Parts: sequence; C-alpha cells; structure tokens
Amino acid sequence: TLSFNLQEAPLSFPLTASSSQFFSSLAVSADGYNYRASFKYSMSLIVSLPIGTPPQAQKMVLDTGSQLPWIQCHRELQKKNSPPPQSSFDPSLSSSFSVLPCNHPICKPRIPDFTIPTTCDQKRLCHYSYFYADGTLAEGNLVREKLTFSPKKVTPPLILGCASADSAEAEGILGMNLGRLSFVSQAKVPRFSYCVPASTPNKSNPTGTFYLGPNPNSRSFRWTKLLTFPKDERMPNFDAFAYTVGLVGIRIGNKKMNISRGVFRPDSGGSGQTMVDSGTQYTFLVDAAYSKVREEVLRVAGRKLKRGYVYGDSMDMCFDGNPVAIGQLIGEVAFEFENGVEIAIKGERNLDHVGGGVHCVGIGRSESLGVAGNIIGNFHQQNHWVEFDLSHRRLGFGVANC
Repeated sequence: TLSFNLQEAPLSFPLTASSSQFFSSLAVSADGYNYRASFKYSMSLIVSLPIGTPPQAQKMVLDTGSQLPWIQCHRELQKKNSPPPQSSFDPSLSSSFSVLPCNHPICKPRIPDFTIPTTCDQKRLCHYSYFYADGTLAEGNLVREKLTFSPKKVTPPLILGCASADSAEAEGILGMNLGRLSFVSQAKVPRFSYCVPASTPNKSNPTGTFYLGPNPNSRSFRWTKLLTFPKDERMPNFDAFAYTVGLVGIRIGNKKMNISRGVFRPDSGGSGQTMVDSGTQYTFLVDAAYSKVREEVLRVAGRKLKRGYVYGDSMDMCFDGNPVAIGQLIGEVAFEFENGVEIAIKGERNLDHVGGGVHCVGIGRSESLGVAGNIIGNFHQQNHWVEFDLSHRRLGFGVANC
C-alpha cells in the first residue's frame, strides 16, 4: 500500500534517501532469520508475527509498499468491564517494550528517509500519523520492541508504531519497503519471499507461505533486476523506497500491446515508475498503458461489458455473465519484465467478483489513486512465488500452486 503523509497530497516522496545505500548495508552471505510462516489471503496478505518478550502473536498486513511497521496496541483506558481486543498487543506483558520520548532524534520532523509526521503528545511521548493512499489513517505512539522468532533468533529492538486498538479484527502493517525504518531495513533482512494463493469465491481465505531468509524453491525462479536511480532522477512523483522493476510490455493473448517502453520508466517528473506492491490488491497502470489494455479487452470481450459501471472509481473493465466464458474471450494477460521474466494470469483468473454477479478485470487506472506510476498488486501475484533478494538487488518469480 503506497502511503503519504498528512501534510502533502498527492503522493510525494523524499529525495534524500538512497536505495543503493540500503543495498550496500546488507551482508550478501547473510541468511536472515530463516523463518517460515503461513498467512491468510483476503485482498491482502495477513501474517502473524511473534512480537515482544515473551512473544505475542500479532496480525499484520505484509506490505512491500510502505515503510513504518505498526501494530494494534491496547488502549490504556478501556471501558469498565470491557475486555481489550484479543488480537491487540498488550505492552504491559512485554519486558522489552519501551515508548520513544519526544526528545528522541526520530521524533524530530523532516529527518532524512522518514516522511511520517511526528508530534509530541500530552505525555511528552512521540506521536505519529500515517495516512495511506486509500484514505486510511493510522496513528499512535512510536515504540521500541523486539520480534522473538525463537530463543536464539531475536531481532534487536525495532522502532514500531503502536496504534490504539479500536477493533478486534484490525490488523497492523508490516512495512517492508526500502525506507530505513521498514522492517527489512531495521532487522537487516537480506531476502524474503511469499507465495500468494489463488482466491476462491465464496470460500474461506486461502493460506499462503512467507519466508524471512532463504527459500528452498528459489533455484527455479526467474530473476529481474531491482532498479535504482541516482538522486538527480528522483523527482516528486518518484518513490525512492519502492521495489522498482523494469516493465517492458503487456501481452493479452498472443497480442503484445503497442505501448512505448518509455511509459514504464520514470520521466523527468518521476512519473511512470513500475512498483511491485504486496499491500495493493489490484494492478494499476498509467493512462497511456491502461487505455491500450482496455481497448484490447473490449475488442475481444466488449459485447459482455457492463457499460457505465466503474468499480472503486478506477476499474471500468467489468462484465455481466459467466466469468469462465468471459475469461476465455480475454485469454492470458502477461506482464513482461526485463531479462525475459513475466507473470501471466490465464482466463477467468483475470476477473474478480466484485458483487452482484459483476466480474472486473483486476486492473485499474493509477490516476484514480493519485499515483503517477504503475503498481503490480497482489491480485496478479496469485499462484506465484515472489522473492525480494535484496543482497543481490533482484526480484524473483516462480509459478506455484500456493
């Protein structure tokens, strides 16, 4: 999920950070924490991680598009006779928990790599506000806490957000981008991967797999470079902390779309970047690419189009009728990356049921989000391993029955 701070809209990103500096800080030979976990997939990837001493299992959305990791914490003052939400973190039960005071360096505004507004609350503790691109607000105190994977595998104290828990169902966010306060940066994770299972209508949330450290399946993956850009190419619309890849084309069936490669590269204003984001559900394309995709989809399946229907203010390739038949008309949709790597989704898997018997192609317009780039969301990562090998600056894909 892409994010921006409360004081700036549309999305803007700092020009001070260097992803190449991040990569150089990792030890190539390190295996990380060698940790395997399962997650539930329901529009997002929901992992459960062991936080605190002793550890408390906390649900967090695995998000490669945002920086700050944060968890849901108990409110200090609960209503009388009202138990706290079962899924939230209880700081009083952890011996390694501490709250950052206002005079902590991270609490000073405008520090490099940290775009989240911080203030001093009434208790002289560091308070943060994080506003996501979908309008969701997360706020609370900045704290230090450890993750305890096993007695011998414990992270150093990490800076996390501790948000006030309003709901027993609410999850935190596991920020995994390249910003220096993300989980992978603070914990010095050299590689991580996940396998997104295929969603099935009218059935319970399927289970996927998440690795911190080496993945035993990675020998079969196809790899493309993670792109970095010098500071003078980082303009206001460019996200320096995103996992940026070289998208070179889009294919529908056997037909490659007539889209200039320049559409998928940052222009002089930073627009056109292509990012892989586990925290965004659908895939979003800039207008120059989206219009070509829509034109071809309507050419092959336009007679089934639900005219005038737009889902989520951004998706207008929506259909009435049998999704299997519509999927056969559309065929395979493939995103082609540098080094001959592609991810391809076939037939009806390109359609998502959005309610009322309507199925939409899982691709929307980036401009509707206020984003000036392309986002490969988790919908198009289904039935694929995706490995972020930070020590070798590359991204791997492997087809799998997750």
